[in-house]
Amino acid sequence: MIGPPLGGNLIQVNEIQLYLSHGRLLGLVERTREHALFVFTHRRMAITGEDVTLEDIFPISNDFGQVIKCILHDIYIGADTRVRLNFQDGELEVRLPFGSHSRLFLSEVNRAWSGKVKREGWDELKREGRDDLVRQSSHTASNKATMLAMPQFGLRDNLVRCELLKNEDIYTYLENFSFFLGTYNVNGQTPKEGLRPWLGSTSTPPDMYCVGFQELDLSKEAFFFNDTPKETEWMKAVSEGLHPDAKYALVKLVRLVGIMLLFYVRNEHAKHISEMEAETVGTGIMGRMGNKGAVAIRFRFHNSDICVVNSHLAAHIEEYERRNQDYKDICSRLLFHQHDPALAPLTIMKHDVVLWLGDLNYRLSDLDVDNVKDLIAKKDFEKLHSYDQLKRQIDEEAVFVGFVEGEICFLPTYKYDTGSDQWDTSEKCRVPAWCDRILWRGKNVRQLHYQSHMALKTSDHKPVSSLLEIGIKLVNEESYKKTFEEIVRSLDKMENECIPSVTLSSREFQFKDVKFMQHQAETLTLHNDGQVPCQFEFIQKLDEPTYCKPWLTANPAKGGNMDIDLEVFVNRSTATELNAGRQKIEDILVLHLERGKDYFLSVSGNYLPSCFGSSIQTLCQLRDPIQEMPLETIRELTSSGDETRTLIIDKPLDIPKEIWQMVDHLYRNAPKQGELFQQPGRRSEFLEIRDCLDTGMPDSLPGSNHSVAEALLIFLDALPEPVVPFSLYQQCLECCSNTSQCKKVVSLLPQCHKNVFNYIAAFLRELLKHSTHNSLDVNILATIFAALLLRSPTKQDLAEKRKTQEFFQHFLVQDLS
Repeated sequence: MIGPPLGGNLIQVNEIQLYLSHGRLLGLVERTREHALFVFTHRRMAITGEDVTLEDIFPISNDFGQVIKCILHDIYIGADTRVRLNFQDGELEVRLPFGSHSRLFLSEVNRAWSGKVKREGWDELKREGRDDLVRQSSHTASNKATMLAMPQFGLRDNLVRCELLKNEDIYTYLENFSFFLGTYNVNGQTPKEGLRPWLGSTSTPPDMYCVGFQELDLSKEAFFFNDTPKETEWMKAVSEGLHPDAKYALVKLVRLVGIMLLFYVRNEHAKHISEMEAETVGTGIMGRMGNKGAVAIRFRFHNSDICVVNSHLAAHIEEYERRNQDYKDICSRLLFHQHDPALAPLTIMKHDVVLWLGDLNYRLSDLDVDNVKDLIAKKDFEKLHSYDQLKRQIDEEAVFVGFVEGEICFLPTYKYDTGSDQWDTSEKCRVPAWCDRILWRGKNVRQLHYQSHMALKTSDHKPVSSLLEIGIKLVNEESYKKTFEEIVRSLDKMENECIPSVTLSSREFQFKDVKFMQHQAETLTLHNDGQVPCQFEFIQKLDEPTYCKPWLTANPAKGGNMDIDLEVFVNRSTATELNAGRQKIEDILVLHLERGKDYFLSVSGNYLPSCFGSSIQTLCQLRDPIQEMPLETIRELTSSGDETRTLIIDKPLDIPKEIWQMVDHLYRNAPKQGELFQQPGRRSEFLEIRDCLDTGMPDSLPGSNHSVAEALLIFLDALPEPVVPFSLYQQCLECCSNTSQCKKVVSLLPQCHKNVFNYIAAFLRELLKHSTHNSLDVNILATIFAALLLRSPTKQDLAEKRKTQEFFQHFLVQDLS
C-alpha cells in the first residue's frame, strides 16, 4: 500500500513510512514471491489512487545486492543521503532522510533481496560474505553500528555487542564538545524580536544546540489537533539566531502541541550523529492531552549515547506533587525503540548523558511576594533558592535523582508583564519564581555558564541558557580493530562449547485483588548458571496470537536482562471480559532460551469487578455497589442479551448510580471550577474514587473536583458500548448538521442510554451557565465529550471527529430533552 504525502513526500509501504525528493513516491511491491521498486509521481496533496501515476518499475534481482549494503552503511551517518540504486536495466537516484523510517524501509528491501538470492542458490556466497565481514581487518568505528545491525551479523550480534561495551575503555578516549541548551516559554506569542542575544550569547560557536520551547501555541486548534503555524515561525527565528561564526544543520524537530525541541549541530559533526530517535509523552487530562508533558530525542554522538528532554510540567504553586508525578510519568512512559528490534526499548536514564530542560513550573514556597522581591533586590539568590520547590524536592530525592543543576545567579524568570522587565502587575500578582530550568545527569560534564536573558521581552517568561562542556567518547581506530578481532577469535573458540542455562527465581506468580487501572508487578529473576550470556524470549503458545493475555505484560519480553517484570494492568480494553467472568487472571507463559530449552510460568490471581468497564444496562440493574453483588449475578447480567436479560430488581434505575454520584458531586461542588475536564486529577485520588464507586465506602466521593471530572471521563471511555451505540454511529454522522434529525437519532437510543445522554447533556448545559467563572465553552465540551459519547467502531478520522462534535453541539446550545 502506498499512502499520501503528508507535509512532504511521505509514503507508506507495509506500514513503513519514508520521505523522498523530487515529488516521487517509492513503494516496495510483492507478487508471487517476486519484488520490485515502483516509482510514482503524485499531485501535491495525493489522497486517492487517482492522484498518483506510475512512472517506472525496477525489479529486484541478484545485481541489487551490493547496492543494499552501501545503503545500509550510509544511512547511519546521521544526515540526508543521496543514494544511486543500480539495476540491470537502469538506475534510480533518491534522497533518503536520516531516521528510523528509512532504516526500516531499507531493511524490507534487503529482506526482499536476500530472499531472491537464497531462492537462486546463493546461500554459500552469503555465508562466505558474512565470514569475510567478520574476519577482515578493516572495521572502523564509523561502520560499527551498521555492521552490528546487518542481518548477516545476527548470529553473534549480542555477544559481540556485550564484549565491546565491556571493553569500551580500551579503545575509546574523551574529547570535549560544547552543548548550548536553551529553554523559553513563549506564552503563545509569535517571534517579535531576534533571538541572537539568547542563542548567540557565547564567545565561540557551540558544537550543538538543544533549544526547547513551551506554550508555543495556546489556541484550541493546537490543543485539540496538534497543528500550528507557529512551529515554522519559531524554527525560522531560531535558525536566524544561532551563532554567526559557524554553519549549523537542523538534525531533528519534535513537537507535542506547544512543547517543541530543536536539535542543531555544526555541519562538520553531522556525520558522527547516528541512532537518532524522537518520542513524546502527554501528561495532561487522562494522560493523553499534550498541553503538558515532554518531547525528547536520543542519539549517539561518536561513541556516547545522549538523551535530551524538554518538558512542561503542571502549573500552580500548590501543585508540586503533581509536577513530581508528571516527572515520574515521563520517565516511565517515554521509551525509545532501538534499531535492533530484539533489544528492549531504552528509557531516558539508559544513556551516558541526560540533558533535561523546560518550564518545570516549580515555584517559591513559604514566602509572600514582597519578601521575594526584597531578596531579589538584595540579590540574595542563595537564600531565595532555599525556598525553591525544585531544590527541596531534589534534596528529598522525590525527583531528578542523580541530576545536577548549576548555581543560580540570575533573576527569577517568571512572571513579567509582557514586553517589559517589570514583575507581574496583574490582579493575580504572581510571586516571581525560577520556573525555567536546565539540569543534567552523567559523567564528564562541566557547566560553563547558566543564565537568563533579560533582553528578550516577547513573553511573560525570560529565556534561560546553559553552556555545557561534555566529554564525548571517541574511538581509537587501531585499538578498536584489535579489540574487535580478539573478541571474534575468543567467540570462535567458545561458541560451540556451552549451551545457555538459567535458574528461575519462581515459576508461579500470584496477583491478588487486581483492580481496574491499578498496576501490580512481580519480578522474575533469571540466574545464568551457564558459561555463556543467554538471550530469552517469551514465545506464543499454539493457536494463540500473542505470548500472553492482553492484561499481562513481560518487560522486557525478550533480551538478555536478568530481571523481568511481570506486570498486570486492567484497562478499558480488558475490563469488560474480566467483569463478566469470561476471562480470568490466569495464563501460562513460555520462556524460551535461544539455543536452550523452554520454561513454563504460571500466572494466576483474582479480579475485583468494577463499574468501570461494565455496561450501562448492567449497572442500571444494580442498586448496590458492584463489589457487594455475587459474582454469579454479575455474570448472569453480562452474559444475557438485552431481550433475554433477567431483571435483578423490579424497576431498573433510570441511569447508573455511579454516573449520578460523579455528576451530582460536580454539579454541587464544581460549577465554577476553572479548567474543569481540562486539568488532570491525581492518580491516587482516582483510585480512591474508583473504590468508593465499587464498594460504596465512604458515603461521599473523595478527591478534588479535577479528579472526579477525570474519573467521569474514564468511566465513559471504558463503557463497552458507548452511550450512543455503535449501531447508530453512522446515522449520527449523516445528520450532524440537522438539529431535528439529531434529536430523532437520540430518541432511538435504548431507554437507559437515552437517559444517560440527556442527563450528561443537561449537566454540561448547567456548566455553560457559569462560563465566566469556569472558562468552558461549547467547543471545548463538544470536543471532549463527543469523543466519549459517540465512539467510532473503527479508527476515527479527523472529518468524522468534527462531525461528532457538530452533532453533540446541538444538545449543548438548547434543551432538546
